Amino acid sequence: MEISIRATGHRGAGANAVSCGPTGAPVIRFAGERVDDPQDGRRKLVRVTPIGADVLVRSAEGFDRLRAERVRALGADRLRALESDLRVMAPADAFRLDAAA
Repeated sequence: MEISIRATGHRGAGANAVSCGPTGAPVIRFAGERVDDPQDGRRKLVRVTPIGADVLVRSAEGFDRLRAERVRALGADRLRALESDLRVMAPADAFRLDAAA
């Protein structure tokens, strides 16, 4: 699956938030760059730029902070049980991330 990065119009981590979509969508230069695939001239590859990597790291840190807050509020055992219950209710393969909107 090929992906690109496009602006969502939301603000986050000090820059436009990004989301994945088909490679036909405009690529935001600060987060990703399109390059030719050396193995297939019909394809483009999307590489994350240093700024895009920084956005991803900041997002991961934010999710880590949220999870830590939930551990403090519920306790580690209860949070693990809740996450397990949610996986039963919404299995990982229930929603395809590459499906058209």
